[in-house]
Amino acid sequence: MAGLAMDGSNPDVSVLYDINGFAKGAPHWFDRAMEFTGEYGIVIGLAVLMLFAWWGARKRDDAPAAVAGLLWAPVAAGLALLVNIPIRDLVQRQRPFMEHQGLEVLVKGKTDFSFVSDHATLAMAVGVGLFCANRKYGLAGIALGLLEGFCRVYMGVHYPTDVVGGFALGTAVALLFAPLAMMLLTPMMTRLAESRAGWLVRPRPPAAAAADEEAELPEPRRRDNDLAA
Repeated sequence: MAGLAMDGSNPDVSVLYDINGFAKGAPHWFDRAMEFTGEYGIVIGLAVLMLFAWWGARKRDDAPAAVAGLLWAPVAAGLALLVNIPIRDLVQRQRPFMEHQGLEVLVKGKTDFSFVSDHATLAMAVGVGLFCANRKYGLAGIALGLLEGFCRVYMGVHYPTDVVGGFALGTAVALLFAPLAMMLLTPMMTRLAESRAGWLVRPRPPAAAAADEEAELPEPRRRDNDLAA
């Protein structure tokens, strides 16, 4: 795989130079913004999407299943990253700036292997997992995943095929293991909904919340009948 990227006429290398070339002519502040977005911003954005989706899922009639579907998204991302470890060690593809001259590298110190991109894998796994649970937020998550892939190439730390491979890996894990994950997570969320931490799965009814507050109030003191007399 590493040998495929050595030839400058290879489309993978050509697209790398084309996208990374934007970084050379961009203002310094824009490059710093792209660096932050590619390293941390997309992950933060996905976390915010998950939070909004969770808040809405709690109000659905099938709240335990809906929350279980959302929980699968980050779990799928973690599983995909684990699957990527042997893939990365097997392929052993060097970072593009170690094989090619003239790249504008926005993040220094990347010495691990390039294929498959962890960031692209994580972002797409979350996006696809979120799409399976909530179409609206899932489309936004997939869009963020695509932006993550562009940022990694723009920053000069990945080949285009690194991020395409990450997209494929994240999507495959999120879809292939979803049925098994739902079989395990839905009963867990159902039991959680019936526990004291049930607010994580569905909002507490006003009557139940009021009953809890009343139960926590201290009992009024009883007056001594002799003193009252």
